[in-house]
Amino acid sequence: MIYQTAAEWQAASNKRVLMFGMSGLGKTHLSAMLREAGGWFHYSVDYRIGTRYMGEYIADNFKREAMKVPFLRELLLTDSVYIASNITFDNLAPLSTYLGKPGDPARGGVPFAEYMHRQTQHRDAEIASLLDTPRFISRAQDIYGYGNFVCDCGGSICEVVDATDPADPVMRALSDNLLMVWIKGNEAHTEELIRRFDRAPKPMYYQPYFLERMWHDYRQMTGEAEDAVDPDAFVRWTYAKALAHRQPRYAAMANWGVTISAEDVAQVRDVTGLTNLIAQAIEARHARA
Repeated sequence: MIYQTAAEWQAASNKRVLMFGMSGLGKTHLSAMLREAGGWFHYSVDYRIGTRYMGEYIADNFKREAMKVPFLRELLLTDSVYIASNITFDNLAPLSTYLGKPGDPARGGVPFAEYMHRQTQHRDAEIASLLDTPRFISRAQDIYGYGNFVCDCGGSICEVVDATDPADPVMRALSDNLLMVWIKGNEAHTEELIRRFDRAPKPMYYQPYFLERMWHDYRQMTGEAEDAVDPDAFVRWTYAKALAHRQPRYAAMANWGVTISAEDVAQVRDVTGLTNLIAQAIEARHARA
């Protein structure tokens, strides 16, 4: 770890942390709190994915849909309109919409082969965005004068690294430059996340072998053809299994850093509160060693 003791962390003039864990447990909330307090550069991996690495794919998908509408088709062909996504830290809908859900086209689904293609694009983009983190640490300091840096990564980070491999290039690049902080939820949090997802299912990135197994098992269970699957029903069915699949992967990542609980995160009100919470986590790690 780049901070060996709680005292070293507290005294550091340049604090650098990466928050990871299930989506919905407070990563982006804490990152935004640090940014708004001043003195912290907020690097959003999902924003980087959607703007730098997948922006063209997203815009092309919008144009593909627009070309189906005669009125818009004519405007596009004459360069009379400009179509682009408007991704922000708080609104990543264009990225989610592009990833899509597999199944019945009449219900908004995409063919499974195309879905897997987009998943591969996301994986490549996520790895590249994570590996960009050290460069953004330097940019934040050199250009803007920010000494403190928070990396707000997506819930799928555990799907693109092998935390059990000491030589994993992404884990090495991140842990050599930031303190890895796992926001760990409990069973009640998991149940609430499932309920929340049930109300508004959204596209996510999954490891290929996991996704292929889920697609096979779901279709075997329902007896549905690929183009008859209800896209929302499939992603709802998959989500709870994905959370269970990810938990041990997050735990392996936590061995590279420290763990804080989602309950404690919910009580954090300011930068000092978060700094103290992380200091306690560093102390707890040394106590276990």
